[in-house]
Amino acid sequence: MFTGIVAAVGTVASTETHAESRRIQIDAPASFLAGVKHGDSIAIDGVCLTVVHHGAAGFTADVIGTTLSRTTMGALTTGSRVNLELALAMGDRLGGHIVQGHVDGVGRVLSIARSAEHVLLDVSLPADVADVTVLHGSITINGVSLTVNALPSTEAAQVALIPYTWDNTNLSALAVGSAVNLEGDMLGRFVVHYLARRGGA
Repeated sequence: MFTGIVAAVGTVASTETHAESRRIQIDAPASFLAGVKHGDSIAIDGVCLTVVHHGAAGFTADVIGTTLSRTTMGALTTGSRVNLELALAMGDRLGGHIVQGHVDGVGRVLSIARSAEHVLLDVSLPADVADVTVLHGSITINGVSLTVNALPSTEAAQVALIPYTWDNTNLSALAVGSAVNLEGDMLGRFVVHYLARRGGA
């Protein structure tokens, strides 16, 4: 379980592609790695992965085929910058919102615009994410907990990025057309599923 508050930005050091999986080695700041242990869960651009090796400079995680098909993990290359968050510990502050690290789908950046000190980011939403996205509700983009600022259409959402988020995550590297990992609001997802099972009652 995560909160969507990015702790560090890492860099992909290398990748190995296998028949039905991929191994990714990520370099990360020493301050982040101080809390990393073998077997830990780490959200990498919003994708919950397990640490299989770690050292002084970084850590390694394996990505299975299902995750590759539903996220941007298959498109990472050497030098790609990724948002990192350690799993939430009991008693920690819940600074963002409840994030599982289970990506619902991939969206695309539709527009990036400056508005005073903020950056307005519009992204397309897969149907599964659109169904649980409401105005002023929560959405996770590349592992970053954000508030829905506007709903330009039934298939898009806009978020406003404050300078801190712009400067301390990899969202500043996005361009129009960039693919992003999206996780819809968990509570909304359960409500939609429950109503569907009850026949909309």
